Amino acid sequence: MSTWRRATAADVVALRDLERIASRAGLAHVFGELPYPDDDVLARWALLLDDPGVVVEVVEDEVGMVALTAHDGTTLRHLAVRPDHWSAGLGREGFARAEAAGARRLWVLEENHRARALYGALGWTPSGDRQECPWPPFPVELEYAAP
Repeated sequence: MSTWRRATAADVVALRDLERIASRAGLAHVFGELPYPDDDVLARWALLLDDPGVVVEVVEDEVGMVALTAHDGTTLRHLAVRPDHWSAGLGREGFARAEAAGARRLWVLEENHRARALYGALGWTPSGDRQECPWPPFPVELEYAAP
């Protein structure tokens, strides 16, 4: 089991950077060559870190941030793992932390096959609800729910 710690405002850039790295590696087939929305994602992380109802936790190694999870007691908001640590169990650990804190739903890109396979393996299924992602090219997000 890895050592998770609560993120602070000092982590905002590292959170954005980890999310960018993981997104570019795992979702290039969705977002292609579009510029990453650095400023918007940074602002979103600042808001999440400032929200007392949201728990943001991270794992680090000697290089930097390796994994993150953000949840609010009902919803898994974010889960990301640095690609050089994919398949090491950190995604499952972060997911389990959110689930233990009460998360029973999440939103995932329809074309995020890696994440959807993880959630399905953990027993979560699509609820049937769909929405548009807020960033171009505005792909579809699916809601998943706990069994």
